[in-house]
Amino acid sequence: MPTSDNILTQVITYQESGLAYLQNLNCFISTANTKFKDFENLEANLGSTVSFDLPPRFTVTNSLVATFQPAAQRVHNLTCEEQGSVSYAFSEQQFLFNTRDYMEKFGKGATEELSAQIEANVGQLCVTAPYRFYGDGVAQISSYQQLAAAWALFDEYGSAKGNRKGYLHNLSIPGIINSGLQQFALERNNKDAMSWELGRFDECDWYRSNLLPVHIAGSEGQAASTLTVVSVTKDSDDAVISITFSGTSAANDADSIKQYDKFQFDDGVVNQPNLRFRTFVGHQVSGSPVQFKATANAGSTAGSQVTVLVDPPLKASAGRNQNLNFEIAAGMQVSVLPSHRAGMLTAGNPLFLAMPTLSKQTPFPTANKSDKDTGVSMRMYFGTLFGQNQQGIVHDCLWGKTLPGDYAMSMIFPL
Repeated sequence: MPTSDNILTQVITYQESGLAYLQNLNCFISTANTKFKDFENLEANLGSTVSFDLPPRFTVTNSLVATFQPAAQRVHNLTCEEQGSVSYAFSEQQFLFNTRDYMEKFGKGATEELSAQIEANVGQLCVTAPYRFYGDGVAQISSYQQLAAAWALFDEYGSAKGNRKGYLHNLSIPGIINSGLQQFALERNNKDAMSWELGRFDECDWYRSNLLPVHIAGSEGQAASTLTVVSVTKDSDDAVISITFSGTSAANDADSIKQYDKFQFDDGVVNQPNLRFRTFVGHQVSGSPVQFKATANAGSTAGSQVTVLVDPPLKASAGRNQNLNFEIAAGMQVSVLPSHRAGMLTAGNPLFLAMPTLSKQTPFPTANKSDKDTGVSMRMYFGTLFGQNQQGIVHDCLWGKTLPGDYAMSMIFPL
């Protein structure tokens, strides 16, 4: 028999898939020092900034006759100046018939997006805070030996004891683990092979991130320029705060140096001594090469020279801030890091993150809560536009972060 021409109605339903969120590796937020998380509640503190102390510095006189020196309090500021929000709105019909039972999913998606923005923002400290670094931006960091060498360099200059943390590029982890599996270290290798995580090594807790910041170097870094010292400018403490170099890759180049470009004084320059950092405490000559970062963009001149503002101030003369074994002289040379991705080593728990509890948005229902998956504290509130058939939901957050540069060192990964 011929089949009848049936007229059938299709009903398409929207079903929950059960798929997990594509989460990022929020290691900076989850490991940051939150001592000043709610500093707006500190007694007598007004405004968006809190100041905290750094250990004072002194020098030793080689005599039993006292030479009194001024005591100076060192301070560092944490300012809550970052803000972000995710918001969305529905009509009454949309909310009633489509989204009311799906609001938890929307809220979770908004939370994940906002937390990723905060994590990436805090991760920028890997570029902006340290002036010391390990890696050349060309060769990959891919072995346990390199991790140990980085910590040795960090400790050579001086480091805080305890709370040692390392933040590495997620894609570098397999190579590092594989290098360890080639070594005769049965207990460690069994653990690594099962988890494929670094865990704890060299008294350091290692974390992996897929949100490490990228620094795009200026023309000198991209051209692998070798710059030669022409002259220096000093401050009232006899410390070098800017250096004029010759040998730029091009004349009249506005992009010659970018803020946070990093430099290292070269060894083996003819008729020049090898510069070394003095230890931060004790002021003894260490084995660490002298490194610094640019604190501002700088363009080259018609004569292919560029003047770089440096951090830290570089001081060879005696005093509490002495950090060089020789004066910087004309003819010394520096190399500039190329564009790179930056991780970080820290010690002493110096990465501070503040996420104050935001006020209620009266008369709208408001809640403040910390998300257990991302570690982010944020506010959510919702309300309606009177007579406009629109109701909106807002997730927002205010935060601040800081890291004293002496307590960190960048880990440089090639792009």
